[in-house]
Amino acid sequence: MIESVAITITESSQTGEARRLAMALVTRLGFQETQRGKVGIVVTEIGNNLVQHAGGGVMLLRSLKQDLAVGIEVLSLDKGPGMVDVDECLQDGFSTAGTSGNGLGAILRLSNLLEIYSIPKQGTALLTHIWSHSASHPLEKTLEIGAICLPKQGEDISGDAWAYQVDVDRGLLLVVDGLGHGAAAANAASQALRIFQDHHHLSPGAMVEAAHAALRSTRGAVLAIAEIDFEQQSVCFAGIGNISASIFSFTKHHNLLSHNGTVGHEIRKIQEFSYPWYANGLLIMHSDGLDTKWRLDRYPGLNQKHPSLIAGVLYRDFNRERDDVTVLVAKGIVN
Repeated sequence: MIESVAITITESSQTGEARRLAMALVTRLGFQETQRGKVGIVVTEIGNNLVQHAGGGVMLLRSLKQDLAVGIEVLSLDKGPGMVDVDECLQDGFSTAGTSGNGLGAILRLSNLLEIYSIPKQGTALLTHIWSHSASHPLEKTLEIGAICLPKQGEDISGDAWAYQVDVDRGLLLVVDGLGHGAAAANAASQALRIFQDHHHLSPGAMVEAAHAALRSTRGAVLAIAEIDFEQQSVCFAGIGNISASIFSFTKHHNLLSHNGTVGHEIRKIQEFSYPWYANGLLIMHSDGLDTKWRLDRYPGLNQKHPSLIAGVLYRDFNRERDDVTVLVAKGIVN
């Protein structure tokens, strides 16, 4: 399962813990010493910024893989004072807290990707990617993917999971939520992931049917699968249960339909629905750990940001905190 690690940071010792976790992650990924050093500096600067400028926040770490390259994603989320001028804050020497003002500038220089979304008096979301090699990695030719997957507070493992496969012709995305929490829920989600990986050549509806048979020995799950056809500019969608999904363009918005039921136990109907896909379109899918009251149009310019930044802002503002949560965002890329 592809999960994030979340570290609450309200004082400097927690920044040290975040750095230790990040260094352990990139060591497992095989980062060389120079790149590990970059990660350590970036995570420390981000943690210090959370403490000094925002009064605390949360840092999320996730491993990345692109072809043969591996990397780390660091996502910082806070509800602090925000930034009036992000570009100005990125300049070395700029500070609002009496520090040397080199934090964001250092993060920019050491990262392969840095994006910031900030609204004054509402908070800041900062995203950085650092790859195992110093050269920037190539973007997906058709889709850019971002996601957050976290267990319920107090749990060590999430009963949610997500996966994707992208090639030249299509993109295939899955979000699954095993019933309940903990290991039994995670087992159900793992079975759904296995079906997705082994039967990705099937249509979404056929994959749901295969998952229904495979999950009979588990406690069951709710799930949704979306297939984006890039040539036909369409989305084929099949879902069972309360996985939410929406498609956005600059002017259009579609909520995707699922049928009631529990995969592995009771399904009355499996049905595929078709929707239009757009250049620079967004597909957002999430489990019920995220409140459904969010509206993307309340965040000016957020739809132009990296999908991980979009997922992070929604998680920060609408996480229910009493359930496993997954937010998966796919963004079309115009070549």
